[in-house]
Amino acid sequence: MSFFNKMLASVGIGAAEIDTHLEKTSYHPGEEIRGMVHIKGGNVEQKVDNIYIKVMTEYIREHDDKKVSESYAVAKFHVADSMTVRKGETLQIPFSFPLPLETPLTLSRQPVWIHTGLDIDNALDPNDRDFIEVTPHPFASIVLKAAQDLGFRFKGATCEYHPRLGRGTPFVQEIEFYPSPEFASRVKELEFIFSLEHNGIHVLVEVDRRGRGLSGWLEQSFDMDERQAWLSLSQSDLQRGTGYVADVLEDLILRQAR
Repeated sequence: MSFFNKMLASVGIGAAEIDTHLEKTSYHPGEEIRGMVHIKGGNVEQKVDNIYIKVMTEYIREHDDKKVSESYAVAKFHVADSMTVRKGETLQIPFSFPLPLETPLTLSRQPVWIHTGLDIDNALDPNDRDFIEVTPHPFASIVLKAAQDLGFRFKGATCEYHPRLGRGTPFVQEIEFYPSPEFASRVKELEFIFSLEHNGIHVLVEVDRRGRGLSGWLEQSFDMDERQAWLSLSQSDLQRGTGYVADVLEDLILRQAR
């Protein structure tokens, strides 16, 4: 019977189970995630080589002229070393780790989840998936509020494959805005790509200019109507408030929209 149970456990029947409990379900990048991994032993004793947690998301990549969604581990954290989980035993293992600054925001239904796994030799590895909400970091919130104060309205957000711009990840999150009435005659769309640091934020600001006359038509035809510029804001800059950031952002947009 024991051999039969081991065979079943190797394919996941009657094997150890895991269930991750998080303190909460909403975090911003850089915030500490705390929780508990609950392990329930199955019908046989099993040796666990490793317990780990991954912060997972998805991004869009073009392949053979088709857009495909690819999963990606933003980070992987070690929770516990090897251990033996006895038959029917219940274990609770606490964990904590910072949500990586590169984690995308869960705007426009962008999925982000916590994947917990057990490494068990010669067996189907048990795992658990917990989706979380990722809200803007306080630095990013100031920039978003500044855009809102200038009249720009959120349009949507997507994670796109872009290894050159992605800092540590193969993708970037593009956050798009409709133009404010003040800029509507010159700007078709505004786009942000955030690059967070612990002491500030870099924002790639892309202005999709509205074409005027023959030159505008030519620029649009040859995809030359998009202008990009980096906006770097230190922590001291951000502490000056949303009004200051809005003034800096407005000046940059006006220069790019010429």
